[in-house]
Amino acid sequence: MYLISRITKITLIVLGASLAPLLWAETTSMPLVSLFDVDASIIVELRYFSDYNFTSIKVPGYEANKCLLVKDAAQALRDVQRELQRQGLSLKVYDCYRPPMAVEHFMRWTADANKMSMKQAFYPHEEKTELVDKGYIAERSGHSRGDAIDLTLVRHPAAAQPAFAKTDPQDCTAPAGQRFADNSEDMGTGYDCFDIRSQTLHPDIQGVARANRLLLKQVMEHHGFKNYKKEWWHYTYGKAYGQKQFYTLPIK
Repeated sequence: MYLISRITKITLIVLGASLAPLLWAETTSMPLVSLFDVDASIIVELRYFSDYNFTSIKVPGYEANKCLLVKDAAQALRDVQRELQRQGLSLKVYDCYRPPMAVEHFMRWTADANKMSMKQAFYPHEEKTELVDKGYIAERSGHSRGDAIDLTLVRHPAAAQPAFAKTDPQDCTAPAGQRFADNSEDMGTGYDCFDIRSQTLHPDIQGVARANRLLLKQVMEHHGFKNYKKEWWHYTYGKAYGQKQFYTLPIK
């Protein structure tokens, strides 16, 4: 559990140019808890704790494969898990609390035109220079409040999945079986796929994939989460502290 009591001012430096300063307000009234301590059955696979992400390296601030959330959000997620388990399914979490230092890393990456090795796997049909303007990458992330989460559905028990090969990036918008063999249910695109097809209700996504998106949305909303319509995987716990409070510590 983290208890924080100061306000830290962070100035982002991107390729020697200073961006507008960000104020990350911190508070002692919002302790973060480990999801493992609330429900150890939920699979945690933090993609930014590995090099399997759009920046191609392990992201600063992710020092452990640990999902941290505000307590109310973690408890609500436990209720989601219990409902899904009755259907032979489980949640798999890709991201929870996100340290601001990770957000800074993302912004530096967007400004570096030379780092394009993961384009095919994460933004095959978009220009890197437009990812921020189009809302795929945020200059200030709600994840840093500890009430947002990225997740998917998997069968229970979850099947094994191969290691991601950076030397063979596959189009994240390709049909299941033609993109990376994540052990999740078919959701129509891969996780963190910066593409219009990742919109939760995009009309091109039909059949099993659409049904899976709608199931996840229905169960999550039933337990107080709200979906970000541009990303089928992104939810925010609506009852968890409406004020804009942010943490700044790394995940340990």
